[in-house]
Order: sequence, then structure tokens, then C-alpha cells
Amino acid sequence: MATLNDLPLLADENIHPEVIAWLSQQGHDIQSVHDNGWVGVSDEFLVGVSAQTGRVILTHDSDFGRLALASGASFVGIIYLRPGHIKPEFVIEMLEALFSESIAVEMPFVIVVQRTGDFVRIRYRRVGF
Repeated sequence: MATLNDLPLLADENIHPEVIAWLSQQGHDIQSVHDNGWVGVSDEFLVGVSAQTGRVILTHDSDFGRLALASGASFVGIIYLRPGHIKPEFVIEMLEALFSESIAVEMPFVIVVQRTGDFVRIRYRRVGF
């Protein structure tokens, strides 16, 4: 079992650069789709990258969870942030709440972080195939 805080991350193209910079400043090992020249690649490709590199996908795109669950594809983990496409400060506060929990995870997993006003709800699910 691993701690979420210790796992490397892969930021989907919809994660704001300020959020990625903040995560890096906090000591997280994070790469972005932009850094790797993967803008516009399929979700399936990124799920494959997750499996090959051991990185957890960080996204605002709900399709990743459905894709991973329906396809049975190998992956490490997915962190789905809801709502998406919000100001970076809003998302950073969600991530502060998530990483302050020091969640122990078993791979593969899906975590949904949902914010309503000042309330952040975190749901963790291990995915078994």
C-alpha cells in the first residue's frame, strides 16, 4: 500500500499551469501532458502512460474514470477534480484538502475530489479487475 502524497502525477491538458507549478513547489513529482508534447492525444494513450510510468492521472475529465473502469485497461490511479475548468486558486484549495489527508491507496484506484462552496468531499475507490 502506498500513500497518495508519495506517488508521481501526470497532469492532463486541462489542469492549469499554475496548479502544476504549485504541486511542484509542494514537492510533488509531476509531469504534464504539455511538458511531454502530448496535447490532444487520446485518453486511452494517457491511461497507457500511467501504467507504463507509474504516474497517477490528475484531470478534470470524467471520461478517464469511465474509460478505466469500462475497458479494464491497466493504470495506476486517477484523481478526478470536480468541478473542472475553475480558477487555479479554487483547484489548489481542493488539492490542499486532498493531500492533507495522507490517503493510503492500493493500485489501481480512482479518487474523486468534489468541491461545493467551501466543502471538499473526497471519495476513494480501489478498482479491482
